[in-house]
Amino acid sequence: MNARDAAIEDFSARYGGDPETVLRAPGRVNLIGEHTDYNDGFVLPMAIDQAIWVALRKRDDRLVRLSSVGNGQVDFDLDALVPDTDDWAEYVKGVAWAMGGSDLVGWEGSIASDIPIGAGLSSSAAIEIAATLAFATVSDQHWDPVTAARTSQRAENEWMGMPCGIMDQLIIAAAAEGRASLIDCRTLDMTPVRLPDDVAVVILDTATRRQLVESEYEDRRKSCELAAGTAGVPALRDLSIDDVAQLSSIVDETTFRRTRHVVSENARTIEAAAALDRGDTARFGTLMAESHRSLRDDFEVSSEALDLIVDIASGLEGCLGARMTGAGFGGCAVALVAESTVPAFVDEVIASYEDTTGLTPSAYVSMPVAGAGISRQ
Repeated sequence: MNARDAAIEDFSARYGGDPETVLRAPGRVNLIGEHTDYNDGFVLPMAIDQAIWVALRKRDDRLVRLSSVGNGQVDFDLDALVPDTDDWAEYVKGVAWAMGGSDLVGWEGSIASDIPIGAGLSSSAAIEIAATLAFATVSDQHWDPVTAARTSQRAENEWMGMPCGIMDQLIIAAAAEGRASLIDCRTLDMTPVRLPDDVAVVILDTATRRQLVESEYEDRRKSCELAAGTAGVPALRDLSIDDVAQLSSIVDETTFRRTRHVVSENARTIEAAAALDRGDTARFGTLMAESHRSLRDDFEVSSEALDLIVDIASGLEGCLGARMTGAGFGGCAVALVAESTVPAFVDEVIASYEDTTGLTPSAYVSMPVAGAGISRQ
């Protein structure tokens, strides 16, 4: 049973009758541009066909009753919003708080998802965006994707305590059907980028999950802010490669390398979008490889599992490039693969990785999909 049908079935079993609304919010994979969004930089993500689905019905009071298929049920009152636990429902509660709470209406709903949890494909941002759409729908509010992304980011930053940038929320809310997006994380301008028809995006799940990513993430963000302050600029986005060289004598080695990653990654991301736009997949693949090395050696957010699966993928016929994706420390890599070689590529990556590690990875061949919306099916 797919996630959409699972949400509808769970709704009918728990609440009786049919839902009034069914909505979806996709996951995302970032093709290139990692740890640049909170530096006002550039990213190139796309929304993927794995998604969170919510079947819901408006209530006449201010109670929110939610069930998550396989994860139980949670109730909360919009007049008594307080942090409670670290479970999935806190993302919904945080969004209600960030939306102002007092103008919202209660609802009952069932949530189902086929986005792998903790894999770096933004399941948390997807549930946040789904919640903004659900609250706006039942409360008869206009839903604007960019506003929803800002609201969801605030919930993540201030309610959940995770100092993320806005990339995940924005691409999940506002992705264009069939396109990746070059996002300027300072202006939030989004430029659609078409993937050539003869290639496929393959997401490679290492079957490992991130550990201590929140503290490591915050540490790297502080390093970036320190470097920007030392250089006298608002964010690392404002530095050139030549500027970075001048920092080497006035910041510590770790801060220097992290700065070098962000500044070089911004340049790679802009070039990569242009390469895809003109169909130069070979150059795009080279930039993916450079990105992974920079994330591994300068920013130090890769892992043995990610390095291994990237090395395996990169050595196979048809692979144009591969890199880790997401915050790092585990989770997924992403590869750009010639369409004709995808079945053999997937089989060989899985077999080789499993033979080496004893872990069974997963591979998802993904197409870029539209951002969050109401289901019309």
